[in-house]
Amino acid sequence: MPRAIRLLALFCIMAVPLAALAREQTLLEYAEQCAREIGEIPAFDCNGGTDIPITINGKPPAQNESPRRCDKPSLLHPDSEVMGQCIPYSKILNLSRGNTQIAAYCRRNTLRADMDPHYDEVDIVVHHSGNGKTCWFQSAPASGTKGFDATRVPPPNEKKPPPGRPAAVEFWTSPAKVAAENPGCASCHDAGPFIFSPYIGQVWDKVPTDPWGRYSNIGAAFSSHRLTTITTPGNACIGCHRIGSEKSCTAYIGLSAGKLSAPGNNALANRYPLSHWMPADNNMSEAQWNEANVKSVEALLACCNDKAHKNPNCSFNPVPSSSNANYSK
Repeated sequence: MPRAIRLLALFCIMAVPLAALAREQTLLEYAEQCAREIGEIPAFDCNGGTDIPITINGKPPAQNESPRRCDKPSLLHPDSEVMGQCIPYSKILNLSRGNTQIAAYCRRNTLRADMDPHYDEVDIVVHHSGNGKTCWFQSAPASGTKGFDATRVPPPNEKKPPPGRPAAVEFWTSPAKVAAENPGCASCHDAGPFIFSPYIGQVWDKVPTDPWGRYSNIGAAFSSHRLTTITTPGNACIGCHRIGSEKSCTAYIGLSAGKLSAPGNNALANRYPLSHWMPADNNMSEAQWNEANVKSVEALLACCNDKAHKNPNCSFNPVPSSSNANYSK
């Protein structure tokens, strides 16, 4: 065999595994990895969740009202106005067991009755409080305003659904598409898997938390994302949780300290105390809050702007991530 042909044959043999390595991880492959390394996500009914309250000046909206502004809007999209920020009857479910922490958010972008089975979006965070590994799942976009039947949300790794039920590969978006969103899950959840906001804080007892635990995003689509936290000496803002260097810098620090107005905020939400929602148990006057926290907020924002990491008062550290230790589920 001529040398050129032998080289071509060798190249073709080598190209197959290289192409396989470059191939995107499928939904089922990603979901299987998450189930194996974190824990299984069960099937569930969105209507089994807890309503996330919507109020306007302290009162629920009228029965047929679809408000665009409210006291505590959803911050699923912290930078822009989107449908559903103040629509009633979105729900949260805590599906956790043992070290496997699972939060499921069933979102309505269109006004429907409380127990209507149709929803517009389902998002899941699954996190292991021992090894810190975390996965993200988002439903495929709903068609128009009809939404989809969420009486049985399929486990993302389910290969064959029951008769008449949607398959996982039809219901869930691929991991590559979820990871490519801007802002992405890891960018918003830059300090830990679960984020407090006035909206979700109303049902915080239904949300698993792990503010100081190990934290890393697994799966090929998310593996390149490296999470970093920021601290300054004696900072009052880091007593309860870490501060991330991504969306925390560009949105959440300002939103929680009255420096930014959240999309969907009404006039009440833009006034103290609702405009200052950190610490979560804030019962201070505005003057007391300023005295206790303004310097810490300004120090963190200065670090956020320190792109070259030259400010001696700023510490930038990777989030403690997964280890090879064995943890029970």
